[in-house]
Amino acid sequence: MRTVALPDGKHVPVLGQGTWGMGESKSARAREVAALRLGIELGMTLIDTAEMYGDGGAEKVVADAIEGQRDRVFIVTRKNQTLGCLKLRCR
Repeated sequence: MRTVALPDGKHVPVLGQGTWGMGESKSARAREVAALRLGIELGMTLIDTAEMYGDGGAEKVVADAIEGQRDRVFIVTRKNQTLGCLKLRCR
């Protein structure tokens, strides 16, 4: 797997796994976890997730998928300030 160097010198894969659409259905959870684990085994150790995916459910799927192998993956995330403010009624 080709990698790219980050400013701190750490190398991450140029190809990663996205989790948008994951964590929305309990019946799909085992398949989603298995898909992420397979990707990790194949070298796709960069995982993109966010709190807004599946209303936080995608992050839980990622947590299950990387259990016992957190040191092997690089997680990319973002925070949706608008969503957070809607929940907290910020102005």
